Amino acid sequence: MADIASPIETAVTTGPLPASSKVHIAGMLHPEIRVPLREIRLEPSANEPNVRVYDTTGPYTDQNVHIDIAKGLARPRDAWVRARNDVEEYQGRQIKPEDNGIFTKSAARTLSPFPSPNMRPLRAKAGQAVSQIAYARRGMITPEMEYVAIRENLGRKEALAEARAKIADGEAFGAEIPEFVTPEFVRSEIARGRAIIPANINHPELEPMAIGRNFLVKIN
Repeated sequence: MADIASPIETAVTTGPLPASSKVHIAGMLHPEIRVPLREIRLEPSANEPNVRVYDTTGPYTDQNVHIDIAKGLARPRDAWVRARNDVEEYQGRQIKPEDNGIFTKSAARTLSPFPSPNMRPLRAKAGQAVSQIAYARRGMITPEMEYVAIRENLGRKEALAEARAKIADGEAFGAEIPEFVTPEFVRSEIARGRAIIPANINHPELEPMAIGRNFLVKIN
């Protein structure tokens, strides 16, 4: 009798990280956004306040979020994208086995297809441009841009004097990093072509971040 392998049970590691916690900051222009930062607890003997750093762990380290990989991640940006009223749904192509990593008979026996929720993909309406640079050049500050501004500051609003001193003490090498990153600064940098926010309309689960000389991430 042929040995037929059972489907692989897939699991991911979730839960909070040690000596730190995930905190969220709401937007002001767009109050619906919640930007994650990681707050690290220092040794009590250091007598120092907690330190906030850039957090890229997504919802997997949020103890208040239940992860079900069979259902996929939550899609918070879906509402942001649709609110701009410049996209439409269309009928995408049929899902192929290779889309689920099934290239061989062996894989077909051991890999279970991802349970599709039958979501229809989005595309720009006729005559519309749905990129962040298009919005920026129209003078529009999107939720993604405010999200980036909050993420870049890492609590800098409470330490403006320190930020000012660090900038004055350093060598900019032509960079123009401000003491405090505002949503307008993010919009301006994108409009000038000096930064990008990778934010595909068909990936509403992603957390916006900026790549650019005047931002924390320099390389994609």
